[in-house]
Amino acid sequence: RVFSMQTTQDSPMQVGMATICQNPEQKISDYEVYKNEVRLADLAEPLGFDSIWSVEHHFTDYTMVPDVLQFLTYIAGRTKNIKLGSMVVVLPWHDPMRVAEQVSMLDDLCDGRLILGMGRGAGQVEFNGFRLDMGESRERFVEAADMVLTGLEQGYCEYNGKYYDQPRKDIRPKPFRSFKGRTYAAAVSPESSEIMARLGIGILIIPQKPWEDVAVELTTYRTIYREVNGTEAPPPVGAGWVFCDKDAGRAEEMARRYIGAYWQSALKHYEFGGDHFAKTKGYEFYGKMAENLGGADVDGVTDFFLNLQVWGTPDQCFEKVLDIRSKVGCDSFTGVFSYGGMPYEESEQSMRLFASEVAPQLQHLGEKAVA
Repeated sequence: RVFSMQTTQDSPMQVGMATICQNPEQKISDYEVYKNEVRLADLAEPLGFDSIWSVEHHFTDYTMVPDVLQFLTYIAGRTKNIKLGSMVVVLPWHDPMRVAEQVSMLDDLCDGRLILGMGRGAGQVEFNGFRLDMGESRERFVEAADMVLTGLEQGYCEYNGKYYDQPRKDIRPKPFRSFKGRTYAAAVSPESSEIMARLGIGILIIPQKPWEDVAVELTTYRTIYREVNGTEAPPPVGAGWVFCDKDAGRAEEMARRYIGAYWQSALKHYEFGGDHFAKTKGYEFYGKMAENLGGADVDGVTDFFLNLQVWGTPDQCFEKVLDIRSKVGCDSFTGVFSYGGMPYEESEQSMRLFASEVAPQLQHLGEKAVA
């Protein structure tokens, strides 16, 4: 398998952590969730992680970060050097002019540490809450992404499209460095991968389908990227749900319980039991996913998702990250350590163990040992 010349299987990897602020079953207050999640985020830099990420979602306890750029701005003020990633800003839910301003402002405040991740969204509850037609999301995303990315490079936004008609206005504060090479988008459907290639954006992989399928789509993405942009595509960013424990049996038990609980919360939030995906323009791939999920037993579906993630002893976690890299050619991996109602002391213990015994091995791959 041939990947971008920018990454090889034994080159060092960047290792991040993501905080998503779930609160299933409301066992504690949302306020307490935030206090605990920020405490975990505060550990990332001293523990040696390269980046902190968060997500954008609305209206449910699935994840409770309605403004990921606001969250990252707060984290920027609590950190010094660690990179800050959005996983993702859902462009159809925002005015792209405002997104460009917010991105530029945050990047100024954090001295250029921002990794910009964008997406189009797939939650019916969220589109309905914002009074938006979900069937327009792909076209809206393409226009908004084009406007934001072009604007960040030239210092002003100007656009005349089907959905956005933006007179020329300066972005102030002006972007002080290029976002090329540090902009990614989540792409679940094959069509989205092709769109990202044409936009010149890297791919953010959230594992939810067979790695073999992802690898095939990445091959198409890289080919189109090369043809359109005249250069190799950047290595994708890999991510996954992590539970690390010195005892293999306990690691599996905890992963099955809490990664399983996360997966059930995702199925609920995205309403995979419904038929709306099949009826919505641009979500045909999700419709097939929903159909497949509907025909499978609950345990089988959970096992499938669980086996895409990173859990086990430190050695097992290390090997699983390397296995993901061997399939998709990512040069970074971001772990989610708190999810599914897991007690925060368990999340912290898992995160600390991963940081001390797994992350350094990934960050120093290929480097010769110093005597």
